[in-house]
Amino acid sequence: MANQEAKAEAKRKSGEKLTKGFRSVFFFLFGVSGIINVLALTGAFYMMQIYDRALSSGSIPTLLAISVLAIGLYFFQGLFDIVRSQILVRVGSKLDRKVAPAAHQVAIDMPRFGFSTAEALARGRDVDTVRGFLGSQGPMALFDLPWVPLFLVFVYVLHPALGLLTLGGAIVLTSMTLAAEILTRNLSTATHEAYIQRNSIADSNARNSECLRAMGISGRALRRFAAANEEHLDLQTRTNDIVGTFGAISRVLRMILQSAVLGLGAYLTIQGSLSAGAIIAASVASARALAPIDLAIGNWKNVVAARVAFDRLKGTVAILDQAKAHMNLPRPKTSLKVENITVAAPGSGRVLLSDVSFEVPAGQALGIIGPSGGGKTTLVRALTGIWPVLRGSVRLDDAELSQWDEEELGRFMGYLPQEYVLLDATIAQNIARLEEDADPGRIIQAGRAAAVHEMIVRLPDGYHTELGSSGTALSGGQRQRLGLARALYGEPFMVILDEPNSNLDGEGEAALTAAIEGVKARGGIVVVIAHRPSALAAVDLVAVVQGGKLSAFGPRDQIVGGQARPAKPKVAQSEAPKVMATAS
Repeated sequence: MANQEAKAEAKRKSGEKLTKGFRSVFFFLFGVSGIINVLALTGAFYMMQIYDRALSSGSIPTLLAISVLAIGLYFFQGLFDIVRSQILVRVGSKLDRKVAPAAHQVAIDMPRFGFSTAEALARGRDVDTVRGFLGSQGPMALFDLPWVPLFLVFVYVLHPALGLLTLGGAIVLTSMTLAAEILTRNLSTATHEAYIQRNSIADSNARNSECLRAMGISGRALRRFAAANEEHLDLQTRTNDIVGTFGAISRVLRMILQSAVLGLGAYLTIQGSLSAGAIIAASVASARALAPIDLAIGNWKNVVAARVAFDRLKGTVAILDQAKAHMNLPRPKTSLKVENITVAAPGSGRVLLSDVSFEVPAGQALGIIGPSGGGKTTLVRALTGIWPVLRGSVRLDDAELSQWDEEELGRFMGYLPQEYVLLDATIAQNIARLEEDADPGRIIQAGRAAAVHEMIVRLPDGYHTELGSSGTALSGGQRQRLGLARALYGEPFMVILDEPNSNLDGEGEAALTAAIEGVKARGGIVVVIAHRPSALAAVDLVAVVQGGKLSAFGPRDQIVGGQARPAKPKVAQSEAPKVMATAS
C-alpha cells in the first residue's frame, strides 16, 4: 500500500514537472476560449435584431449596420479560434521536444529489463498521441465546456422555460459523456495491451524472417499474428462501437432538442410571451450550448487515449527522476572485482547466477567457459551493467558500476555481444559509437586493431559506407569484426567479448587474439566468453560457470589443461588471483 502511494506521489510530481511552463499558457487559452464563446453569441443577437428591429422597421440602413457589425464580430471570433488552435499545436510540439528524448531513453532501457521492443517503442508513441491530440478538435471541446453555462443563462434570460429545456438536454448529453468514459476506460487499456502484443509478434516475425522462410513456418507465424490482430481488432471495434453509438445518439438528441426549442418558442410566441426573433436566437444559442458536449462525445476515444498516454508519460518521467546523480570518477586502471553477485532475469525474476566472486588485475585477460545456459551471458550482462545485480557488487578500481555515469562508463568499456547488431549509420559512425566530431585517427586505429581496416577501405565508400538496417549487406564475420572494432574504439580499460569468434575464420581468429594481446599490453582487461578453445589463446585466467555458479577459477593452463594454445602469462602462477568461488 505504501509502495503504491509512493508511486502515485511520484507520478503526481512528474505530472507537475511535465506541465511546468504550460499552466500559464492553458490559463491564457481558457481566457481566449471565453472570448470565443462570448463572440459565439453573435449569431443569436443578430437573429434577434433582424427579426425584431430590421424587419419590423423595414430600414435597409439598420439591416446593413447590423450585418456589418455581425461580420466584424464573426471575423474576430475566427481570429481568436485560429490563435487558440495554433497555440495548442505549438504546445504539443514543445511538449514533444521536452518529453520525447526522455521517453526514448526509457525505451532504450526497457528491452534489457525483459520488455518487448513493441512495449519499449510504445513510450515514444505516447508522445505522438498526446501531441496529436493537442492538435485535434478534442482540446477545443474541453476548453469550451466550462463556458456552456454562458449560453444556458442567455437562453434562460430569453425565457425560463427555454432555459430549463436546454439545461435538461445538457444534463442528458453530459450523462452520456460520463457513461462513455465508464464503458471505454477498461476497454481502452485492454486495446492498448492487445496492440502492443500484436506489434511484439510482428516485430519478432520481422527480425526472424530468414529463419521463418527457411524452415517453412511463415504460415504458422502469420496465423499467430492474425490471432493477435483479431483480438486487437475485436477490442478496438467494441470501443469504437460504444463511442460511435453515443456520438450518433448525441447528434440525434441535439437535433431533437433544437426542434423542441423551436416548437416551444413558437408556442410561447403564440401565447405572446416571446418575440419571433427570440425563437431563432434561442435555437442558435441552445445549439451552441450543446455543441462542446457533442464534440467531446465524438472525440472521446481520442480524449481517453491522450489521457492514458499522458499518464504513462508521467510514469516515464518518474522513472528518470529516480536516477541518481553521479560524480566524475577517474579513469579505472587497476582491477575488475566481482564480489558475491547474484543476478536474476529482469522479466521473470528467476535467479540465473548466484554468489559469484573473482578478481582480474589490469593487463590480464579472463576467459569464461561452461555449458550453454550455465550463466555465462548473465555474468556478462552483470559486468557491463546491462542487468542490475540483486546482491553483491561489480567494481572497477573499487568503485561500483552504479557510481559511474552511464556515458562516462561507456568510455572505459568495450562490448561485443553475441548478437552483434550494427546501427543504421556509416561504418565510421558505428565504430565511433555515434560520437560527434569523432577523430578519424582513432576510428582507423580501432579498425586496424580489429584487423578490419583493409576490408573497409576496399568498399566503394570506405569508412563512409552506409550499413543500412543491421548491416545485412555484410557477412556475419565482417559484421562481427566491425563490432570488435567498435568495442576497441577509444582504447577502453575493460573489453568484454561474448563469443567473439563465432563467425570468424582463421584469419579473423588470429586478429582477435592479437586484439586481446593489444588490450593487455596497454594495461587493460579483457573478458572473453568462449565455446571454442581457440578464443582462449590469449587469456591468462579462466572461470568455469555452470548451473549459475562459479565452479572453478584460476590460471588458464591449470583450468583447461592445454586445450588452448599456450600464451605467456603476465604474472606468475603464484601471483594469480585466488579462487573466490563460493557456494550459495
